[in-house]
Amino acid sequence: MEYGVALPTMVQGVQGRDLLDWAHRAEAAGFADLAVLDRLVYGNDEPLVTLAAAAAVTERIRLTTGILIAPYRSNTALVAKQAASVHHLSDGRLTLGVAVGARPDDYAASGAEFGDRGRRLDTMLAEMRKIWAGGDIGPEPPGGDPEILVGGRAPAALRRVVAHGDGYFAAAGPPQTFAERAADVRRRWQEAGRPGSPRVVAQAYYALGPDADAAVRGHLGDYYSFAGRLAEMMIKGAPTTPDRLRETARAFAEAGCDELVLVPCSSGPEQLDLLAETLEEAA
Repeated sequence: MEYGVALPTMVQGVQGRDLLDWAHRAEAAGFADLAVLDRLVYGNDEPLVTLAAAAAVTERIRLTTGILIAPYRSNTALVAKQAASVHHLSDGRLTLGVAVGARPDDYAASGAEFGDRGRRLDTMLAEMRKIWAGGDIGPEPPGGDPEILVGGRAPAALRRVVAHGDGYFAAAGPPQTFAERAADVRRRWQEAGRPGSPRVVAQAYYALGPDADAAVRGHLGDYYSFAGRLAEMMIKGAPTTPDRLRETARAFAEAGCDELVLVPCSSGPEQLDLLAETLEEAA
């Protein structure tokens, strides 16, 4: 199992220079992937813009939207061009993770309909594949299209993986839930007669160090403030000690995870160092 790390774009107060430092340090530490989350009505930087900046300070590490809430972006051709541009600028390192999202306020702020977002995402993915193959809207993706990972919990999302994606990007949650959904994706993949196997990626929140519990409660309590009991579940599920983080990693590996993306609840640079040390000890 590979390990990726998310940029702390969702952590309140993070500075742009901190994000670029994280990107550079994550690559130097040997992480396979650098991911970014997406919201519109929140204080984060836009994902594709952020990954374009990260591409300028890195050379090897994959760059992943984990995930991009594509359907509130109404111009599919523009999204396809933006994604192709990041892929081009990074010499083919973009993985485009997409999902429909769960926040009506993001859609209201962009003037997009919330109720038909699944149907629109299906249409967008098909159109983006055509745009990348057509050559009229450049740049031409180096080495082929960006990898597409589809996220979501509903059966429709799992069907979307098989219809349009190269793999599955799971929302944060327990390893057992991930194992069930990953098995469902692989079964659907085989039944559809698609060659090979889908790449399945999981994510988990974390914080380490003396203030880890406070960082998790402060960050996830704010980020999931709309979600009621889910917020407390997410707080309790986030590892805050090296032993628990290693236990979480082992559980995801046993669940058949190809890559685990660790999402920090603090933007302090020590979080990246502590994570790398913990995972090195788990190897």
